[in-house]
Amino acid sequence: MKKTAFAIMIITVASKILGFGREVILSYFYGASTVSDAYLISLTIPGVIFSFIRTGITTGFIPMYSRINHERGPIAANRFTSNLTSAILIFCTLTIAIGLVFTRPLVRIFASGFSKQALELAVSFTRVSIFAIYFSGLVGLFGGYLSLHKSYLVPNLIGFPMNIIIILSLIISGRTTIYVLLLGTLIARASELFLMVPFVRKKKYRFEPVLDLRDDNLRLMVSTALPVIIGTSVNQINVLVDRTLASGIAVGGISALNYADRLNGFVQGLFVASISSVMYPMISKMASEHNINGLKATLSEAIGMMSLMVVPATVGAVVFAEPIVRLLFERGAFTQDAVVMTSSALKFYSVGMVAFGMREILSRAFYAMQDTRTPMVNGTIAVAINIVLNIILSQFLGLAGLALATSVAGMVGAILLLVSLRRIIGGFELRETVLSFGKISAAAVLMGLLSMVVYRHWYVALGPNLSLLSAIGVGALCYFLLTYLFRVPVVERTVAAVRNRLGAGGLNDQDIL
Repeated sequence: MKKTAFAIMIITVASKILGFGREVILSYFYGASTVSDAYLISLTIPGVIFSFIRTGITTGFIPMYSRINHERGPIAANRFTSNLTSAILIFCTLTIAIGLVFTRPLVRIFASGFSKQALELAVSFTRVSIFAIYFSGLVGLFGGYLSLHKSYLVPNLIGFPMNIIIILSLIISGRTTIYVLLLGTLIARASELFLMVPFVRKKKYRFEPVLDLRDDNLRLMVSTALPVIIGTSVNQINVLVDRTLASGIAVGGISALNYADRLNGFVQGLFVASISSVMYPMISKMASEHNINGLKATLSEAIGMMSLMVVPATVGAVVFAEPIVRLLFERGAFTQDAVVMTSSALKFYSVGMVAFGMREILSRAFYAMQDTRTPMVNGTIAVAINIVLNIILSQFLGLAGLALATSVAGMVGAILLLVSLRRIIGGFELRETVLSFGKISAAAVLMGLLSMVVYRHWYVALGPNLSLLSAIGVGALCYFLLTYLFRVPVVERTVAAVRNRLGAGGLNDQDIL
């Protein structure tokens, strides 16, 4: 798992850097303004629907396909995939039709604080962006199919052309009209699907024009995925409440919250998604074979790898929130006020990074065992806490209060999931995990202190940007040295594996990928 996750991580780094380039260009041309708020809301509405479809499909399809393939063979499993594809297309068509009819009420729900101008823009933008639902549904399905066939890299590579198309659209729209960006965004989403199809065909899948809504496997998958979809829909209430409150706090509040969330999501996508996307098919197979010991070991390793990467990112984001935002976004239409709003939100989002990573990994364990009810109940509790805290904390901290509420709710959700999972499968090296987390946290805190000293010492001589990059570089080197000296288990195992490979004649391509 480590080698594949590392390869995905490298690809994700490049993809996320390109994605950040997209956000930087968006902030350059549109800053945190009425236009950017309207554009982001137009993406949020289909994005909420995307999450229903994508999460439900991925979590329900992978275990179901594994079971059918194990019991009846690949022909039956592929026929099930074709039936599911047809059902998804019908569902997406109905959803888009409803969205086009009720666009204005939908926008009002997501951005009740919008002015008349912003509302009209968001309505017209949404009527274009909603068609991307087609592509999201199928990308979620085929991404799961490729993961089942151990093709983990392709779903992560499709982000490159998507980001390039959006960047080109941003540049052109900045000189023409915002509708160029909307059309470009739609084309970019379509490119993900079209680039994935050849690789799916290479895995010997061919679509059959079949539609059987009475199929027992389809019904079982829907019943399995339904709690996941409900849980996701509950989670999306957070998005709705966040956007609604942000639209009333400040002009550009939605944009500032989005930029901060993108920075936080960079860490989640880089480390957590890379690990969980490799782990999920593995533990799904183990669960179907009743290999609980293997599931526990894989889960423990995934948590250790996630903590190793996410804890120092949390410390770094808290310490350097404002300098990071200035480095990435402060240019063009992105003003000083936007810097302050975005950096304050980023700081409080970062507090919950580890909790979100833990929740993602633990949820996958439940899904692998086809227990989707527990994460749904957990998500409902966390969302209820989030909404209450959103309303309270936003009164005192503004946008930062919305971010802090999200982090606190994430922590509660992670703890509840951990307790529930231990009741089902028993302990999974929790003592070693806690001890390892303590060592990692100590190393990260020392890294943060050293980085602050370096940043302040070199600020005058190098300027804000170079001193920040130097401090991050020195801090990273210090951190990984400390984790080795503190004998963090996941680091020791990785170093030992590299030494063994080198001693056996060197690393080859298979070791790297």
